Amino acid sequence: MNQEVTDFIEAVKEPWQGQLCASLREVVHGAIPDVHERIQYKKPHFLKNGKYAAVISTSKDAVSFTIFNTAELALPAGFDGPPERKTIKLRQGQAIDAEMLSSLVCQASSTL
Repeated sequence: MNQEVTDFIEAVKEPWQGQLCASLREVVHGAIPDVHERIQYKKPHFLKNGKYAAVISTSKDAVSFTIFNTAELALPAGFDGPPERKTIKLRQGQAIDAEMLSSLVCQASSTL
């Protein structure tokens, strides 16, 4: 795991956002065992074979989780964005379906 990403998550001001970021990071690592992570554009990016697989970002009232290479996937309601990448905004108190997100990340990254 990349120390810069750990530092980013630990520096998130809202405790619920930090916990959610840590959970999403675990989802990505579970779905892509050989994932490479780095801070780029001031947010954690996760890469497989040098190609973007996922990104976590925070805003005032949400944590956004973007999955790349999604053109061929059937995504559940709540995801938004162009065909090649979809983002879901998660808000305080909203439970994440880690198994579903892991499956989507795994499927999307399988051809990277």
